[in-house]
Amino acid sequence: MTQDFMLPDLGEGLPEAELVQWLVAVGDTVTLNQTIAEVETAKAVVELPSPYAGTITALHAEAGDVVAVGSVLISFDIGGTDAAPSAPVAEAEASAPAAATSAHADATKSEPNLVGYGAAPRGAGRPQRRARVAGAVAAASDTAVLEAAPHDAIQFADIVERPVERPRSTPPVRKLAKQLGVDLALVEASGASGVITRADVEEYATRVGATATAPAAAEPVETFEMPPAAEAGERTTRTPIRGVRRMTADAMVRSAFTAPHVTTFLTVDVTATSELIASLKADRDLQEHRIGIMAVAAKAVCLALGRHPGLNSKWDDAAGEIVEHHYVNLGIAAATGRGLVVPNIRDAQQLTLVELADAIRRLAETARAGKTSPADMMGGTFSITNVGVFGVDAGTPIINPGEAGILALGAVRRQPWEHRGEIALRDVMTLALSFDHRLVDGEQGSRFLVDVADILREPGRAMLLR
Repeated sequence: MTQDFMLPDLGEGLPEAELVQWLVAVGDTVTLNQTIAEVETAKAVVELPSPYAGTITALHAEAGDVVAVGSVLISFDIGGTDAAPSAPVAEAEASAPAAATSAHADATKSEPNLVGYGAAPRGAGRPQRRARVAGAVAAASDTAVLEAAPHDAIQFADIVERPVERPRSTPPVRKLAKQLGVDLALVEASGASGVITRADVEEYATRVGATATAPAAAEPVETFEMPPAAEAGERTTRTPIRGVRRMTADAMVRSAFTAPHVTTFLTVDVTATSELIASLKADRDLQEHRIGIMAVAAKAVCLALGRHPGLNSKWDDAAGEIVEHHYVNLGIAAATGRGLVVPNIRDAQQLTLVELADAIRRLAETARAGKTSPADMMGGTFSITNVGVFGVDAGTPIINPGEAGILALGAVRRQPWEHRGEIALRDVMTLALSFDHRLVDGEQGSRFLVDVADILREPGRAMLLR
């Protein structure tokens, strides 16, 4: 029996998702909840589990396609293989008592199914993988095959007769295999999931003596590398607007044309904060927490929001209300290979400086790995972005939709500064606060920014705030 699986809503009403890659192929046998694909939506790459146990009969999209929610994504045969049973098997099944067959069918009905992914499998048979013979290998010579993997003692007859499975791995692992000249079809996965890992590839490469296939060059590769289209003589390159870039663009346009932005700047001496961070890093008990300027600024923001709740509110146009939050879901802007994402730390006002530093590090690592869930990027109340890591002194940040403000941290620079009536070299940085003028007046925004700056100027002031 064929069962179609439609792409579900993976992120609270999002209309579509981009298919990043398939982890299975037509003819593969999969189990319930086995990861079958990776899709990208709401700035996050999500692993899609199989809603059925069965054999894959069709893939209705290719990597890079944008699939609408509710569209058929993949089809399964959940009633067993298409091949007819052999004569002995058929006779045995015909002679089996009808009661046993019925009992087996009832047992299969109670098989658990992935929540929200449709009905449970209705077939009584157990699907088997279809044998696929590698025609290209059969056409090759015995010598060529044996030379491909001399240390594995692979016999040509074994390769022809053995069903060929599509190796399962992640893009970074496939890239490593290509660099080392390793054929993933020859690598055996060590884990129970059947997914080939980096360690599997490296172990195989060491065992067979594979080496990196770097291009031979007389000089180090330091020149500008032209894109393929430019090398072919094209004057422009067109890239589809999808995934993170589309999500970011939609959010920024919606924010810029909905909330009246106002940005105010303040340059502050943060030498005392720099000294505090240096002393914390020198403490052996705190070294692993990696407390930096971002964590101190996050703590300062949480304290200042308690004194200026207008910066921690939301404009509800539909209800005609201003919603003031009594908690802080602090968004942290993270630059990733796929674009900018802004996941948030839940109830950040309850965390200590050390806990904030740990939360920021975990958040950034998860975002750069593309594992941030859509839920983690929703419900933020205020955001921070650190443009200083790129060597930028200041900028005009755009408010995250649904929030009242965003603070940008500039680069910390050692420069001459007035200190106690004299000129001295001090650590100086510029803060830039953008806020929604519907919710926050200029006075409120300025006082909030000064409170944050005062804490960074004198971290001990945090002891005076509630």
